[in-house]
Amino acid sequence: MTTETPLEAEFHRLAGSVPDPELPVITLDELGVLRRVRVDGPDKVTVHLTPTYTGCPAIEAMSADIQRVLHERGVADVSVVTVLAPAWSTDDISDEGRRKLAEFGIAPPRPGGAPDGPVPLTLSVRCPHCGSTDTELLSRFSSTACKALRRCVACREPFDHFKEL
Repeated sequence: MTTETPLEAEFHRLAGSVPDPELPVITLDELGVLRRVRVDGPDKVTVHLTPTYTGCPAIEAMSADIQRVLHERGVADVSVVTVLAPAWSTDDISDEGRRKLAEFGIAPPRPGGAPDGPVPLTLSVRCPHCGSTDTELLSRFSSTACKALRRCVACREPFDHFKEL
């Protein structure tokens, strides 16, 4: 892992604070799509982004928002590069991002956990409204391709579930 300079860390913080255009309750840093920020010279910065999936239509909006934020900070030349390897995973979502998703009413993906850790005994998805694990799948796709539509059997409320990838 490359160590960031203090200026790169500041630009990373600024770029990372941009809200996700499809899930504005969490930032790009919390979503885990912001990979690297590199200062290439005076007034020149390169930002590496990994989309949640290869065809993600939000990558253009993310790039434009990052460019806007860094331009406002005085960076004249901002290049946003899409990086596909290593692929993004739902394990990249921070704990704070998972908390915010649940608070917003979207069931966060289950964390992958350590490879040698315990294996979950259930594949149930917890309802973000009442906490019940008695939920059912309504549709494999919801408002975005990375979410599924589910319903809680206990409280009957529908909710989005951020799919594990």
